[in-house]
Amino acid sequence: MSRRVAITGMGVVAPGGIGVTAFWDRITAGRTATRLISSFDPAPFRSRIAAECDFDPAQQGLSAQEIRRLDRAGQFALACTREALADAGLKHGSAAERTGVCMGSAVGCTTRLEEEYTVLSDEGRNWLVDHTYGVPHLYDWFVPSSLAAEVAWEVGAEGPATVVSAGCTSGIDSVGHACELIREGSADVMIAGGAEAPISPITVACFDAIKATSALNEEAESALRPFDRTRNGFVLGEGAAVLVLEELERATARGARIYAEIGGFASRSNAYHMTGLRADGRELGAAITGALDAAGLAPAEVDYVNAHGTATRQNDRHETAAIKHGLGEHAYRTPVSSIKSMIGHSLGAIGSIEVAACALAIRHGLIPPTANLHEPDPELDLDYVPLTARERRVDAALSVGSGFGGFQSAMVLTKHGRRAR
Repeated sequence: MSRRVAITGMGVVAPGGIGVTAFWDRITAGRTATRLISSFDPAPFRSRIAAECDFDPAQQGLSAQEIRRLDRAGQFALACTREALADAGLKHGSAAERTGVCMGSAVGCTTRLEEEYTVLSDEGRNWLVDHTYGVPHLYDWFVPSSLAAEVAWEVGAEGPATVVSAGCTSGIDSVGHACELIREGSADVMIAGGAEAPISPITVACFDAIKATSALNEEAESALRPFDRTRNGFVLGEGAAVLVLEELERATARGARIYAEIGGFASRSNAYHMTGLRADGRELGAAITGALDAAGLAPAEVDYVNAHGTATRQNDRHETAAIKHGLGEHAYRTPVSSIKSMIGHSLGAIGSIEVAACALAIRHGLIPPTANLHEPDPELDLDYVPLTARERRVDAALSVGSGFGGFQSAMVLTKHGRRAR
């Protein structure tokens, strides 16, 4: 029998709030953090809005050397790791050889890489760049594994360390991979999550080109409208979440607080299109079924679905169909919500942030709402918890993710000590 996995610590950096408490307060109050981009001049772009983090690395305890060495995503990851470790009551280097790291990121150190390319190419005028202008840390920003290395050094982890980069499912996939390492016995503790700081001209330009992001620039606070009839694309975000995962017996033996258990995880590929989705949601539905099977749950035992909910026309249709495929008739009785409506879409980080939201929903018996859902789309006929958080006992939560390239992932979280129904 495979070992059980518990969440015993969390750290979150999110738009509108730094730290787990501020994050939870934001998303349960239904307050949006989307606004006009402030980190650079967005005037030349079609979509000029984003969900930015008001993050001061010095205030978060990072040293001057760490601030210079780390890309913004790495700074987020370090701040989250420190909060998660303190939350779990673990010390640096404890059980080092049995502790591992798995971090997710879709676009890595985009911010610093773009800044450096601008300098090296003399504002893009030189095709052949002069490497002598590069800073010493440029190599680390090029290599995605540096994110896992930084976290491993921070916690003193000497077990498995890796980075998962699977587009917008990177954050949930990294947690899923970490769980499997604990289940199979390769580690007893895993520091897992995702970090992303993609709000830069190159990223905005890329999504502009395919018109995936919202152009409701004059309505920045309400521009991201999952499942709404007037939706017209997602809003780019940034942030990070890091979870401390422990083998359950170890966690209970040391008296750790347990937010939730991770019951099951599954991922699929649609092998169909780089950005397109089949309307029937079959592959994501299969991932939902696989995660439920791994958790030993029937569809009727799911109390809440944390949706991918990007507010693109095809995703919301695809996801609604997938939830019906995975939960059957119970889909119509299950609350569904998208926290992206408040904190934007932080690409490879959002999956881990959403897993944290599910664990908190289980702990507090409160389901975050879908903000900006004023005009329901008649094509989308599930219960999307519009505007206001809903009190409800949550014994089992399902979080789903979908990413460019055809990645489809699902994870089931359950209340610790949950009784079978």
